[in-house]
Amino acid sequence: MWIVPEGTIGGLMTPDAAFAAVEQVFAAMSRGDAYNFPVIREAIGHADALYGFKSGFDRAGLNLGLKSGGYWPGNADKGLTNHQSTVILFDADTGRAKALVGGNLLTALRTAAASAVSIKHLARPDAKVLGIVGAGHQSAFQMRAAVAQRDFERVIGWNLHPEMLSRLADTAAELGLPFEAVTLDRLAAEAEVIITITSSFDPILMDAQITPGTHLACMGTDTKGKQEVDAALVARATVFTDEVAQSVTLGEAQHAVAAGLKAEADIAEMGAVINGTHPGRTSDAEVTLFDGTGVGLQDLAVAAAVLDLAIATGIAMEVEF
Repeated sequence: MWIVPEGTIGGLMTPDAAFAAVEQVFAAMSRGDAYNFPVIREAIGHADALYGFKSGFDRAGLNLGLKSGGYWPGNADKGLTNHQSTVILFDADTGRAKALVGGNLLTALRTAAASAVSIKHLARPDAKVLGIVGAGHQSAFQMRAAVAQRDFERVIGWNLHPEMLSRLADTAAELGLPFEAVTLDRLAAEAEVIITITSSFDPILMDAQITPGTHLACMGTDTKGKQEVDAALVARATVFTDEVAQSVTLGEAQHAVAAGLKAEADIAEMGAVINGTHPGRTSDAEVTLFDGTGVGLQDLAVAAAVLDLAIATGIAMEVEF
């Protein structure tokens, strides 16, 4: 069995490679070549942690395995990231354990890649202002991935705790873009692309705030009860997702569907747009929304890609198991 330690991932996996892996797996899912198994995600009753498993099988890439991990809100005080995860890959032909791969950085890269894929295929080509709601660890990855998809001229942001906005300001400066902290009303009015990346259980952006032509990538809702935007906004938007079953049960669409404001049949797979079986955005005035729930196949795709790189460069460690 191969082992790829967490500390080696940064020197192996690039945002471009993560983007390619995620785009390919979305396409495979829509073709029916890859599928996710039911998600397990539970509060464990210790350290306020949420813990679970995401798993699946991609017949096209022969990626079989799972990601195990979750969210420990007290980790920041211990010098650790709140999200902790590990990916285990299995040999699809024999079922033997193939690799143990650090999953923390890979999770950040694949989550950012997913929203970037949605921006590439759904945002207006002339989008110039990027808005980000949330300034946690993941927000910097989101910004870096997003700016590769459009010629953004500036970034604006909002966070419940304004003192954290320095992360967005620093990342924008790194990318050579001006940044401004704004109110939610201004962010919704000025940004043509909005990424929400919070752990909120109450809507932050409301339907009335969002202007025609906006593309939203809602990346924070991955658990039953979480919510980043108004259900009426989900009802108005043309909604795309990584996996419809997750979108309606634990993703951003769960509330609109439960209230009867949106039908499950009206939610499209992101992979269908990539494959050309769905037109995606059909007008400049259309509001599009990507419900990024996070699927196990994304984790397997990036883990398999980094494993190949680690073996090729001699970084992966092989052990008897």
